[in-house]
Amino acid sequence: MNRKRRRVGLIGCGAIGSEIAVAIDSSRVNAELVVVYDVYRERADALANRLNTRPVIADNIDALLASDAELIVEAASQQAVRDHAKSIVEHKKDLMLMSVGALLDDAFYAELHSLLEMYGRRLYLPTGAIAGIDAIRSVKHMLKEVTITTTKHPRALMGTPFFKEHRVNLKGLKKAKVIYRGYAREAVRLFPANVNVAAILSLAGIGADRTMVRIVVDPRAKRNIHEIHARGEFGELYFKVNNIPSPNNPKTSYLAVLSAIECLGRACNDMISIGT
Repeated sequence: MNRKRRRVGLIGCGAIGSEIAVAIDSSRVNAELVVVYDVYRERADALANRLNTRPVIADNIDALLASDAELIVEAASQQAVRDHAKSIVEHKKDLMLMSVGALLDDAFYAELHSLLEMYGRRLYLPTGAIAGIDAIRSVKHMLKEVTITTTKHPRALMGTPFFKEHRVNLKGLKKAKVIYRGYAREAVRLFPANVNVAAILSLAGIGADRTMVRIVVDPRAKRNIHEIHARGEFGELYFKVNNIPSPNNPKTSYLAVLSAIECLGRACNDMISIGT
């Protein structure tokens, strides 16, 4: 028996949003992309023109909210989440977030969670470019320490807010260098497009104020590497993921894109979501 395709809306038509849209358009996901929105209209136009089934291009967020989309996928930014997530839920739509870092604002997350319960909606959070989230969640109350070390090529980190506050000459680097060590709550602010993995790890584990984040830049790096080390009463866990960067965006691991498509697939088949 065929399932009815879920009507999906998309916020953000950049590299990740486009990959998700193409996956829907090619029937890799049991969904129909009915509407897309981007603050840069030309991005939405370019994406729609690539697709066999052309979605409506929303002129503004109100037009997207007024659409018949049942599930909205955010692939834009943490600011987009803060600006629009609550309104999406209030319009009785489910929500899938790529910019998970926005949820480390405790007050915002509490408000969003309350709205999800009030309107009976679901929140879907892809695990992104890391592995082991189920294991971390299973020992959540026994954890003592969690550290994630992310290693990327300098070009994947250029332009982040971190470099407005710290002087680091990325172009002059000859070998790997730790440029940041701190906790996830600050890390997602300083590296908003690079460490959403730290946010999902925090939510699954011991929280944003206890999850340690190390950022390493390596001019020799050809892949995005994430290493997770967790210790507690249960023993120790260690995961290492060597990711090929997304062909369309070196700041994002290809696995993050694949994780988003898999998460959307589960959402469209009414399966239990991670992060609900």
